[in-house]
Amino acid sequence: MATRTVTIASSVGLHARPASLFVEAVGETGLDVEIGRPGEASVDAGSILGVMALGAKHGEEVVLTAEGPEAEAALDRLAELLATDLDAQ
Repeated sequence: MATRTVTIASSVGLHARPASLFVEAVGETGLDVEIGRPGEASVDAGSILGVMALGAKHGEEVVLTAEGPEAEAALDRLAELLATDLDAQ
């Protein structure tokens, strides 16, 4: 299982537009990806409601996990996306 820990860069955290862009990118991977705070239960990263309900704020760390043949590369791309201020784009 591949894992990445990343700090949320978007100024509003994972709400509305940033969450939508992230969930869309997760869907493009074709993998089952989960996201959660370190030490807490994770949610389906492909679910906009799950990601928004997580309530991850700017500057908070989240952990991404996935399993599959392309999981390492997919998580690298997703972590890079979360480390970008998606509100500024």
